[in-house]
Amino acid sequence: MSAINNVTVIGAGTMGNGIAHVFAQNGYTTQLVDLNADALSRAVATITRNLDRLVSKERLTEAQKNETLSRLTTSTEMRAACADADLVVEAATENEALKMKIFAQIDEAAPAHAILATNTSSISITRIAAATSRPAQVIGMHFMNPVPLMKLVEIIRGYSTSEATCEAVLACSKSLGKVPVEANDYPGFVANRVLLPMINEAIITLHEGVAKVDAIDQIMKLGMAHPMGPLQLADFIGLDVCLSILRVLHEGLGKDKYAPCPLLVNMVAAGKLGRKSGEGFYVYTKGSKDAIVSPSFG
Repeated sequence: MSAINNVTVIGAGTMGNGIAHVFAQNGYTTQLVDLNADALSRAVATITRNLDRLVSKERLTEAQKNETLSRLTTSTEMRAACADADLVVEAATENEALKMKIFAQIDEAAPAHAILATNTSSISITRIAAATSRPAQVIGMHFMNPVPLMKLVEIIRGYSTSEATCEAVLACSKSLGKVPVEANDYPGFVANRVLLPMINEAIITLHEGVAKVDAIDQIMKLGMAHPMGPLQLADFIGLDVCLSILRVLHEGLGKDKYAPCPLLVNMVAAGKLGRKSGEGFYVYTKGSKDAIVSPSFG
Protein backbone atom coordinates (compact mmCIF):
# COMPACT_ATOMS: atom_id res chain seq x y z
CA MET A 1 0.00 0.00 0.00
CA SER A 2 1.25 3.48 -0.89
CA ALA A 3 2.66 5.74 1.82
CA ILE A 4 0.29 8.29 3.31
CA ASN A 5 1.44 11.85 2.53
CA ASN A 6 -1.65 13.72 1.33
CA VAL A 7 -4.69 13.77 3.60
CA THR A 8 -8.17 15.15 2.92
CA VAL A 9 -10.53 15.78 5.84
CA ILE A 10 -14.26 16.07 5.07
CA GLY A 11 -16.18 18.34 7.44
CA ALA A 12 -14.93 21.53 9.11
CA GLY A 13 -16.77 21.21 12.41
CA THR A 14 -15.21 20.65 15.82
CA MET A 15 -13.87 17.19 14.99
CA GLY A 16 -12.89 17.95 11.40
CA ASN A 17 -10.85 21.04 12.23
CA GLY A 18 -9.11 19.18 15.06
CA ILE A 19 -8.26 16.26 12.79
CA ALA A 20 -6.95 18.60 10.07
CA HIS A 21 -4.89 20.41 12.74
CA VAL A 22 -3.07 17.29 13.93
CA PHE A 23 -2.34 16.03 10.42
CA ALA A 24 -0.96 19.39 9.27
CA GLN A 25 1.07 19.82 12.46
CA ASN A 26 2.66 16.42 11.96
CA GLY A 27 3.92 16.95 8.45
CA TYR A 28 1.02 15.86 6.24
CA THR A 29 -0.20 17.94 3.31
CA THR A 30 -3.78 18.48 4.43
CA GLN A 31 -6.94 19.68 2.71
CA LEU A 32 -10.00 20.52 4.79
CA VAL A 33 -13.29 20.33 2.89
CA ASP A 34 -16.73 21.71 3.70
CA LEU A 35 -19.61 22.91 1.55
CA ASN A 36 -19.84 26.01 3.76
CA ALA A 37 -17.05 28.53 3.13
CA ASP A 38 -17.81 30.31 6.42
CA ALA A 39 -17.34 27.03 8.30
CA LEU A 40 -13.93 26.68 6.68
CA SER A 41 -12.95 30.22 7.72
CA ARG A 42 -14.03 29.51 11.31
CA ALA A 43 -12.09 26.24 11.27
CA VAL A 44 -8.85 27.91 10.14
CA ALA A 45 -9.33 30.61 12.78
CA THR A 46 -9.78 27.91 15.45
CA ILE A 47 -6.70 26.01 14.29
CA THR A 48 -4.67 29.23 14.30
CA ARG A 49 -5.80 30.08 17.85
CA ASN A 50 -4.92 26.59 19.03
CA LEU A 51 -1.49 26.82 17.43
CA ASP A 52 -0.95 30.23 19.02
CA ARG A 53 -1.78 28.67 22.37
CA LEU A 54 0.88 26.01 21.80
CA VAL A 55 3.41 28.72 20.89
CA SER A 56 2.58 30.67 24.07
CA LYS A 57 3.17 27.50 26.10
CA GLU A 58 6.48 26.97 24.26
CA ARG A 59 5.34 23.62 22.93
CA LEU A 60 5.66 24.91 19.37
CA THR A 61 7.80 27.59 17.76
CA GLU A 62 6.41 30.41 15.62
CA ALA A 63 8.18 28.85 12.64
CA GLN A 64 6.53 25.48 13.30
CA LYS A 65 3.14 27.17 13.58
CA ASN A 66 3.65 28.84 10.20
CA GLU A 67 4.84 25.57 8.65
CA THR A 68 1.71 23.85 9.95
CA LEU A 69 -0.57 26.49 8.44
CA SER A 70 1.35 26.33 5.14
CA ARG A 71 0.51 22.61 4.89
CA LEU A 72 -3.20 23.28 5.36
CA THR A 73 -5.53 24.34 2.53
CA THR A 74 -9.32 24.51 2.38
CA SER A 75 -11.84 23.76 -0.34
CA THR A 76 -15.58 23.65 -0.94
CA GLU A 77 -15.06 21.19 -3.83
CA MET A 78 -14.89 17.66 -2.44
CA ARG A 79 -14.11 15.91 -5.73
CA ALA A 80 -11.09 18.11 -6.48
CA ALA A 81 -9.85 17.93 -2.88
CA CYS A 82 -9.88 14.12 -2.94
CA ALA A 83 -8.13 13.74 -6.31
CA ASP A 84 -4.61 13.35 -4.89
CA ALA A 85 -5.45 11.99 -1.44
CA ASP A 86 -3.70 8.97 0.06
CA LEU A 87 -6.10 9.07 3.00
CA VAL A 88 -9.55 10.65 3.24
CA VAL A 89 -10.99 11.11 6.74
CA GLU A 90 -14.72 11.84 6.88
CA ALA A 91 -15.81 13.85 9.93
CA ALA A 92 -19.36 14.84 9.03
CA THR A 93 -22.43 14.79 11.28
CA GLU A 94 -23.24 11.46 12.96
CA ASN A 95 -25.90 10.50 10.41
CA GLU A 96 -25.69 7.19 8.56
CA ALA A 97 -27.47 8.29 5.38
CA LEU A 98 -25.22 11.34 5.08
CA LYS A 99 -22.08 9.30 5.63
CA MET A 100 -23.14 6.71 3.04
CA LYS A 101 -23.70 9.50 0.51
CA ILE A 102 -20.32 11.09 1.26
CA PHE A 103 -18.50 7.75 0.98
CA ALA A 104 -20.06 7.01 -2.40
CA GLN A 105 -18.81 10.43 -3.57
CA ILE A 106 -15.28 10.15 -2.19
CA ASP A 107 -15.00 6.60 -3.54
CA GLU A 108 -15.54 8.02 -7.03
CA ALA A 109 -13.18 10.97 -6.49
CA ALA A 110 -10.23 9.49 -4.59
CA PRO A 111 -7.37 7.56 -6.27
CA ALA A 112 -7.63 3.77 -6.35
CA HIS A 113 -4.93 3.36 -3.68
CA ALA A 114 -6.52 5.78 -1.18
CA ILE A 115 -7.75 4.65 2.21
CA LEU A 116 -11.19 5.96 3.20
CA ALA A 117 -11.63 6.44 6.95
CA THR A 118 -14.63 7.58 8.95
CA ASN A 119 -14.54 9.37 12.28
CA THR A 120 -17.93 7.90 13.18
CA SER A 121 -18.37 7.30 16.89
CA SER A 122 -21.02 4.57 16.58
CA ILE A 123 -22.16 3.71 13.03
CA SER A 124 -21.26 0.39 11.37
CA ILE A 125 -18.04 0.54 9.35
CA THR A 126 -19.25 -2.43 7.32
CA ARG A 127 -22.40 -0.59 6.23
CA ILE A 128 -20.46 2.56 5.37
CA ALA A 129 -17.95 0.50 3.36
CA ALA A 130 -20.81 -1.06 1.39
CA ALA A 131 -21.39 2.35 -0.23
CA THR A 132 -17.97 2.06 -1.91
CA SER A 133 -16.24 -0.15 -4.47
CA ARG A 134 -13.25 -0.63 -2.10
CA PRO A 135 -14.52 -2.05 1.23
CA ALA A 136 -11.06 -3.49 1.95
CA GLN A 137 -9.77 0.11 2.15
CA VAL A 138 -12.48 1.46 4.46
CA ILE A 139 -11.84 1.74 8.19
CA GLY A 140 -13.02 3.54 11.32
CA MET A 141 -10.64 6.16 12.70
CA HIS A 142 -12.49 7.56 15.72
CA PHE A 143 -10.62 10.50 17.23
CA MET A 144 -11.52 11.88 20.66
CA ASN A 145 -12.52 15.49 21.36
CA PRO A 146 -10.57 17.79 21.64
CA VAL A 147 -8.50 16.12 18.94
CA PRO A 148 -5.21 18.04 19.42
CA LEU A 149 -5.11 17.07 23.12
CA MET A 150 -6.62 13.59 23.38
CA LYS A 151 -4.27 10.66 22.73
CA LEU A 152 -6.73 7.91 21.84
CA VAL A 153 -7.78 6.96 18.32
CA GLU A 154 -10.27 4.09 18.25
CA ILE A 155 -9.50 1.97 15.15
CA ILE A 156 -12.40 -0.14 13.85
CA ARG A 157 -12.15 -2.69 11.07
CA GLY A 158 -15.20 -3.36 8.95
CA TYR A 159 -16.03 -6.91 7.84
CA SER A 160 -13.85 -6.54 4.72
CA THR A 161 -11.13 -4.15 5.97
CA SER A 162 -7.75 -5.53 4.91
CA GLU A 163 -4.77 -6.11 7.15
CA ALA A 164 -2.73 -3.71 5.01
CA THR A 165 -5.31 -0.94 5.52
CA CYS A 166 -5.36 -1.50 9.25
CA GLU A 167 -1.57 -1.52 9.54
CA ALA A 168 -1.28 1.69 7.49
CA VAL A 169 -3.84 3.50 9.66
CA LEU A 170 -2.28 2.25 12.91
CA ALA A 171 1.13 3.54 11.77
CA CYS A 172 -0.38 6.82 10.60
CA SER A 173 -2.12 7.33 13.96
CA LYS A 174 1.13 6.76 15.82
CA SER A 175 2.86 9.33 13.59
CA LEU A 176 0.37 11.89 14.93
CA GLY A 177 1.49 11.19 18.48
CA LYS A 178 -1.72 9.25 19.14
CA VAL A 179 -2.31 5.87 20.75
CA PRO A 180 -4.41 3.74 18.37
CA VAL A 181 -6.51 1.00 20.01
CA GLU A 182 -8.44 -1.55 17.96
CA ALA A 183 -12.12 -2.38 18.47
CA ASN A 184 -14.55 -4.60 16.59
CA ASP A 185 -17.40 -3.31 14.44
CA TYR A 186 -20.38 -3.38 16.81
CA PRO A 187 -22.73 -0.46 17.58
CA GLY A 188 -20.90 2.21 19.56
CA PHE A 189 -17.64 0.23 19.38
CA VAL A 190 -16.10 0.47 22.90
CA ALA A 191 -15.86 4.16 23.83
CA ASN A 192 -19.49 5.11 23.26
CA ARG A 193 -20.98 1.74 24.14
CA VAL A 194 -19.64 2.33 27.65
CA LEU A 195 -19.87 6.14 27.85
CA LEU A 196 -23.31 6.90 26.43
CA PRO A 197 -25.30 4.57 28.71
CA MET A 198 -23.61 6.32 31.64
CA ILE A 199 -24.58 9.75 30.29
CA ASN A 200 -28.10 8.52 29.57
CA GLU A 201 -28.43 7.17 33.11
CA ALA A 202 -27.33 10.55 34.49
CA ILE A 203 -30.09 12.20 32.41
CA ILE A 204 -32.62 9.64 33.69
CA THR A 205 -31.45 10.39 37.25
CA LEU A 206 -32.16 14.08 36.64
CA HIS A 207 -35.46 13.32 34.86
CA GLU A 208 -36.67 11.25 37.82
CA GLY A 209 -35.75 13.97 40.31
CA VAL A 210 -33.12 11.96 42.16
CA ALA A 211 -30.73 14.94 42.20
CA LYS A 212 -30.11 18.28 40.49
CA VAL A 213 -27.72 18.91 37.61
CA ASP A 214 -24.82 20.23 39.66
CA ALA A 215 -25.25 17.52 42.31
CA ILE A 216 -25.09 14.71 39.74
CA ASP A 217 -21.97 16.16 38.16
CA GLN A 218 -20.26 16.88 41.50
CA ILE A 219 -20.89 13.34 42.75
CA MET A 220 -19.35 11.82 39.62
CA LYS A 221 -16.38 14.21 39.66
CA LEU A 222 -15.57 13.99 43.36
CA GLY A 223 -16.71 10.43 44.00
CA MET A 224 -15.56 8.70 40.80
CA ALA A 225 -12.62 10.99 39.89
CA HIS A 226 -14.16 11.91 36.53
CA PRO A 227 -12.60 15.11 35.15
CA MET A 228 -16.03 16.29 33.96
CA GLY A 229 -19.52 15.39 35.18
CA PRO A 230 -21.72 13.36 32.78
CA LEU A 231 -24.22 16.18 32.17
CA GLN A 232 -21.49 18.73 31.47
CA LEU A 233 -19.84 16.15 29.21
CA ALA A 234 -23.12 15.64 27.35
CA ASP A 235 -23.24 19.40 26.72
CA PHE A 236 -19.63 19.26 25.51
CA ILE A 237 -20.33 16.38 23.10
CA GLY A 238 -23.62 17.87 21.91
CA LEU A 239 -26.99 16.55 23.04
CA ASP A 240 -27.98 15.84 19.43
CA VAL A 241 -24.86 13.70 19.00
CA CYS A 242 -25.60 11.87 22.26
CA LEU A 243 -29.12 11.17 21.06
CA SER A 244 -27.91 9.91 17.66
CA ILE A 245 -25.44 7.51 19.28
CA LEU A 246 -28.01 6.18 21.74
CA ARG A 247 -30.41 5.52 18.87
CA VAL A 248 -27.69 3.59 17.03
CA LEU A 249 -27.06 1.53 20.19
CA HIS A 250 -30.78 0.95 20.82
CA GLU A 251 -31.51 -0.08 17.24
CA GLY A 252 -28.32 -2.08 16.72
CA LEU A 253 -28.30 -3.98 20.02
CA GLY A 254 -32.08 -4.15 20.54
CA LYS A 255 -32.00 -3.67 24.30
CA ASP A 256 -34.18 -1.27 26.26
CA LYS A 257 -31.25 -0.20 28.44
CA TYR A 258 -29.97 1.83 25.47
CA ALA A 259 -33.27 3.68 24.91
CA PRO A 260 -32.68 7.46 25.12
CA CYS A 261 -34.21 9.26 28.09
CA PRO A 262 -37.35 11.23 27.08
CA LEU A 263 -35.79 14.36 28.60
CA LEU A 264 -32.87 14.11 26.17
CA VAL A 265 -35.26 13.60 23.24
CA ASN A 266 -37.28 16.68 24.25
CA MET A 267 -34.23 18.88 24.79
CA VAL A 268 -32.89 18.08 21.32
CA ALA A 269 -36.32 18.72 19.80
CA ALA A 270 -36.32 22.12 21.57
CA GLY A 271 -32.90 22.98 20.14
CA LYS A 272 -31.13 22.79 23.51
CA LEU A 273 -28.00 21.06 22.23
CA GLY A 274 -25.39 22.04 24.85
CA ARG A 275 -22.41 24.31 24.36
CA LYS A 276 -22.89 24.73 20.62
CA SER A 277 -26.41 26.16 21.03
CA GLY A 278 -25.60 28.11 24.21
CA GLU A 279 -27.84 26.01 26.44
CA GLY A 280 -28.18 22.39 27.46
CA PHE A 281 -27.98 21.15 31.01
CA TYR A 282 -26.02 24.36 31.64
CA VAL A 283 -26.30 27.87 30.21
CA TYR A 284 -23.23 29.26 28.47
CA THR A 285 -22.06 32.84 28.12
CA LYS A 286 -22.72 34.16 24.62
CA GLY A 287 -19.58 33.99 22.52
CA SER A 288 -17.89 31.51 24.85
CA LYS A 289 -17.84 27.74 24.73
CA ASP A 290 -16.09 27.34 28.05
CA ALA A 291 -17.60 29.54 30.76
CA ILE A 292 -20.52 27.84 32.47
CA VAL A 293 -22.89 30.39 33.96
CA SER A 294 -25.23 28.06 35.86
CA PRO A 295 -27.29 24.90 35.46
CA SER A 296 -30.18 25.59 33.09
CA PHE A 297 -32.64 23.85 35.41
CA GLY A 298 -32.76 22.01 38.69
